[in-house]
Amino acid sequence: MTQAFRDAVTGICAPLPGAEVSDPWGGGHDAWKVGGKMFACIGAVDPGVAVKTADIETATMLIDAGIGERAPYFHRSWIKLPETTAQDELRHRIHLSYDIVRGGLTKKAQAALPPRKED
Repeated sequence: MTQAFRDAVTGICAPLPGAEVSDPWGGGHDAWKVGGKMFACIGAVDPGVAVKTADIETATMLIDAGIGERAPYFHRSWIKLPETTAQDELRHRIHLSYDIVRGGLTKKAQAALPPRKED
């Protein structure tokens, strides 16, 4: 895992409304959450970032298209984007993951967050 990639992910995640980072398992993971729910995760060893997709079918399509790979330890609706992912694609996938997770929060939790600026 390169520091430049970790910095790029942090630069995308940190400005999102309500985004918080933690290391819930120890060892150097970056688990980005909104409303206590994870939307992006960088592992401590394996390169890449895991993001949520809309569903298993979308994840399968993105894996088949070579955009990402199966994210180990995550539900099948998650994919892992490699460090070689283009910056605009990385930003797009992280923002989609954030929007999916944020949309799944309670209405009260969603209302407590400022709106996200569109890309």
